[in-house]
Amino acid sequence: MTRKHSFSRRALPIVLTLAAAGAVAGPSIYPTGVTRYDPVEAYHCDFLFTGTNQKTYLIDMQGHVLHRWDMAGFPAKMVDPKLEGGARGVIGLRIARIPKGSHAGGLYHFPAYRNSGNLTFGYVDWQGKILWQWGTQAPGGAALQHHDWEKLPNGDTLILSDRVTRLKAFGNRWMIDPVIYDVNPAGHIVWSWQASRHLKGLGFSGARLEQMVRVAQPNYLTINAMRTLGPNHWAASGDKRFTPDNIMISSRNGNVLAIISRKTGHIVWRMGPGFPHRPTGQFWIMGKKPPYAIDGFSGQHDAHLIPEGLPGAGDLLVLDDEGEGGYPHADLPVFSGSRVLEINPVTRKVVWAYTGTKRSFFTPFEGSVQRLPNGNTLVDEAIWGRFFQVTPKGKIVWEYISPYVRKENPHILGFPGDAAYVYRVQAVPYGWVPAG
Repeated sequence: MTRKHSFSRRALPIVLTLAAAGAVAGPSIYPTGVTRYDPVEAYHCDFLFTGTNQKTYLIDMQGHVLHRWDMAGFPAKMVDPKLEGGARGVIGLRIARIPKGSHAGGLYHFPAYRNSGNLTFGYVDWQGKILWQWGTQAPGGAALQHHDWEKLPNGDTLILSDRVTRLKAFGNRWMIDPVIYDVNPAGHIVWSWQASRHLKGLGFSGARLEQMVRVAQPNYLTINAMRTLGPNHWAASGDKRFTPDNIMISSRNGNVLAIISRKTGHIVWRMGPGFPHRPTGQFWIMGKKPPYAIDGFSGQHDAHLIPEGLPGAGDLLVLDDEGEGGYPHADLPVFSGSRVLEINPVTRKVVWAYTGTKRSFFTPFEGSVQRLPNGNTLVDEAIWGRFFQVTPKGKIVWEYISPYVRKENPHILGFPGDAAYVYRVQAVPYGWVPAG
C-alpha cells in the first residue's frame, strides 16, 4: 500500500533577543509531522513520546495520533505486555507532581528544582486508569523519578531518583545525590544504590574529585540512563561483569558509563571519565571509520546494551551528544555534531557510528537511540523534537518533527523561538497496542 506523507507547517515569529554576544535570530517557518518516509527500508511500528505540552502521544508511521494521555513521562514508555499479564497499552509515567511550595523530598533546598520533581511515578492503562503508583511512601515523601525507569520481569520497578542530602565529600553542602530504588508491587524498597558511596569506583578520586568538589553544582553527576543488562552473550560466555541483572548507568555531568553489580553494589565495568586529548576545531569525528578505539564522549544519553535477538546484540549503544560534560570538561570539536556510537564493551572499539555536523544532527543535551529489528536505528535529536530511522549505511528512511512546542528563554538555551523537545522516543511494536 502506498502511504502519503503527512506534513504540517506552523508560522512562528522571528525572535530577536539581545545577548552578550549580540542579536540572534531563528527561522520563521518549521516543517512538522512526517517529513520523510521510505516504506520499503523503514521499520514499521508506532512511536511513543511526551511533547513539551506535557502530554504523551502514540503516533503511527504517517504521524497520525493514535492515542493521547494527558500526563507526561520522563520518559514515558509502553510496557511489554508479557510483563503485564498480556495487557496491552500500559505505560509508565509521572502521575502526580509536587504541588507548588511543597517541601516534599527536601526540595526546599533548591527552589529551581522544587517544581520539576514528581510526587508519584506509576503505570496507567489505555484509558488512563491508574494501575499502580509509588512515591509518597518514598524517602522524603516523593518519588523524584527522573530520566529513566524499568519494569522488571519479577514485577518490581527500578526507579532512578534523587536524594537531597548533605554530602561530606562536598563540605557537608546540600547536594542532589542520584539513587536507584528497586520497588516491589507492594511499594517496599527491596534494594537501593546511592551514587555518593561509589565515587571512587566511578573514577572520581584525587585531582578529578577535587575539581568536582570545586565546581560543586548541586546535581553533580546527573545520571540520565539506567537499565538492566538483560540476557547477553557476554554473560553466557562467563563474563560476570555482564550478569543480566547488573545495571548500566550513564552520568552526563561526569562523562562516565558504568555497570553496577546488583549483588554487591560495586562498579564492575566503567568507560570514562577522562579520555585522551582530542583535537578541537576540526572535522576529525566525521572522518573516522569503524572499527576504532573509543575516543571519548561528552554529555551522552541512553546508554544500554542492545537486547538479544536484535542486530548487534550485546554491543553498547549510546547517543554521544557532544554537549558539555566532565571534570574537567571534555574537548569538543567546533564543527562536528552529535553521533550515535555502537561499541563492543569488551574490546572498547566503536563498531558502527552515525555522525553529523552541527547543521545536520546535533543535540547538546537529551536524546535517545534504539536498535530496531531490521537493523535500523531510531534516533531522537531531542532539542529539535526530531526523531528518525537511519539504516546501517546511514540513510534516513523515516523522519518526524514534533509539532508540540512551548516558549523557551533564549538566554538559557542559547537559541531563540519555540522549543519542541522530545526527551526520548520509543518504537512500539504493533502487538503491544490494543486492537481497534
